[in-house]
Amino acid sequence: MSDGSQSWFLYLLECENGYLYSGISTDVERRFLHHQQGKGAKFTRINRPLRILGVESHKSRSSASVAEAKLKKMVRTKKLAWAAAALKR
Repeated sequence: MSDGSQSWFLYLLECENGYLYSGISTDVERRFLHHQQGKGAKFTRINRPLRILGVESHKSRSSASVAEAKLKKMVRTKKLAWAAAALKR
């Protein structure tokens, strides 16, 4: 971006065996491809991601990290509800 700011995104992935994985990135599609190629997080090297369930934009890395911590604490049904709501935004 021209003003030097960069959006950060919180994302939720569906992985093999039905596991869910959340993370943050400035480029979710690129990060998803890295996860699928076995690069990056140990969890996604073991449990390959199948698809992106939801994405939420944040103005800073700090904000995205706080949101990720909250998402990680949610039970599965709440995470899936978050993803469904994120698709509508």
